Amino acid sequence: MPGAAWRKSSYSGSEECVEVRVAGLSQIRDTKDREGGTLSVTTRSWEALLAGVHARKPPGRPHDGPVAPA
Repeated sequence: MPGAAWRKSSYSGSEECVEVRVAGLSQIRDTKDREGGTLSVTTRSWEALLAGVHARKPPGRPHDGPVAPA
């Protein structure tokens, strides 16, 4: 996804962090191993996960089908 910037939470320290970028799909990667690959999910699934975290409960089953390969 050229042009999409990776973002890390301002709550994250220097270790044990993930970064996210959104451009069509949402991609997540480990900051300790940025070249180690990414997890790609639909933006709808990512938003459902975030809503569940903010509500302090796990999200329901994904509604968008299978996860797209990176």
